[in-house]
Amino acid sequence: MDHTQNSATMTAEERFDIRTSTIQSFGALNAARSTLFRSRHDVQRFADSIDSLSNEGDEGRRKGLGLWMIGRYADAAAILERHESDNVAAFTLARSCMSLERWDKAAAIFERLSKSYPDEPRPRSGMLEARLEMDLKKGDSDQAAANLETALQATTPAFGESAEGRYLHGRMNETRGDLEAAIDHYAAARALDPQHRANLFRLAYLGERVGLEELALDAYQQLARQLPVDRVALQNLGVLYEDLGRHQEAAACYDTIVRSLPTDVRARLFFEDAKAGISMYYDEDMERKQDRLDQILRIPITDFELSVRARNCLNKMNITTLGDLVKQTEAELLSYKNFGETSLNEIKEILGQKGLRLGMAREEAVASIEANRRRAPVPGDASDISNKPVSELELSIRARRTVESLGCITVGDVIQHSEDELLGMPNFGQTSLQELKSKLSELGLKLKTKTV
Repeated sequence: MDHTQNSATMTAEERFDIRTSTIQSFGALNAARSTLFRSRHDVQRFADSIDSLSNEGDEGRRKGLGLWMIGRYADAAAILERHESDNVAAFTLARSCMSLERWDKAAAIFERLSKSYPDEPRPRSGMLEARLEMDLKKGDSDQAAANLETALQATTPAFGESAEGRYLHGRMNETRGDLEAAIDHYAAARALDPQHRANLFRLAYLGERVGLEELALDAYQQLARQLPVDRVALQNLGVLYEDLGRHQEAAACYDTIVRSLPTDVRARLFFEDAKAGISMYYDEDMERKQDRLDQILRIPITDFELSVRARNCLNKMNITTLGDLVKQTEAELLSYKNFGETSLNEIKEILGQKGLRLGMAREEAVASIEANRRRAPVPGDASDISNKPVSELELSIRARRTVESLGCITVGDVIQHSEDELLGMPNFGQTSLQELKSKLSELGLKLKTKTV
């Protein structure tokens, strides 16, 4: 064959035949894989050509490597086990085993290769990661982290400063729950090797988990640009896009998965939801307002300073919230045993303070609450700022969702919570905390100080 032929006009099968005839490293095989996935047509032709190869001899080796390239890891492992004496085949077999979660087999192969190539970080990294997964499978994360730490201490300083070493330090800290340290190590590993797939995924996943949306988005996007695209990474990227209100980009992610894997029911459902989100009219401010009013009507009766007689009567009448109470008429309350004029006047006074009265329909009560909320404040009243609705802070989506999930309706509600309480909420990290503190500081407010 004429090797001067333009590679752009060659089929995937021709490109692979040329490259595998001289492949001496897994890196070269990985590069060939990226080239292959630039065209769906090439992938199909390549798969057909691979299936036609024999399972024996050099043809079998090539077939096993080719099966790994197209993601058929179980088939690749079954064939490559016959070629473990070849180091490229052995490394590819170990990578296949990692994808299949056959940690013990992968660890054994990586251990042998790390002894043959002591200065090459990838086999040693593969061995330590496989052992970590084996330890995690036993259910003791503290012991798993301790074992990995001991193993890392036995490696050379050069390995510790490599992308692989940094990645494993990240895994160790993540296993221990030190997410901030883990992210620092993943970020350092990314700077050393921007193409490290596993590291990019952990960085993106962990960044999203602690509320660092921009970091997670950037890492997922970089991962999505690598060929072949990782389905889980693409799906997570779609979910993050939706979280940020970028429904069109989310739909594009799910569409890519659906076109490659038509039987993926989950991706298809996500795709339909994202498409609906593109054209859906969503008045977020109106929904927040409605939620605030509904929450006021859900205030429990126990929050009011009622006499024991009035409280007991309401409890026996199964009136547990403010909304339940305003629906009652004076006659209905007075008809109940032991409920007299004194208790009635007590309740009417409390309702009057909120602009409410007995016998109101829900719609009327909601309108009255909103009108009462908008009454002109008393000049110099320090509570004015605290009574501002949370929406006026103009927080990011993630930060706003967190304070609303805590039941905060006003700014005053927010400052009743401490930093530790907020950081303990899912998806609320330091970035969201600093954003919230900055917004409160502009109003001359700050979060509650934690008491010992």
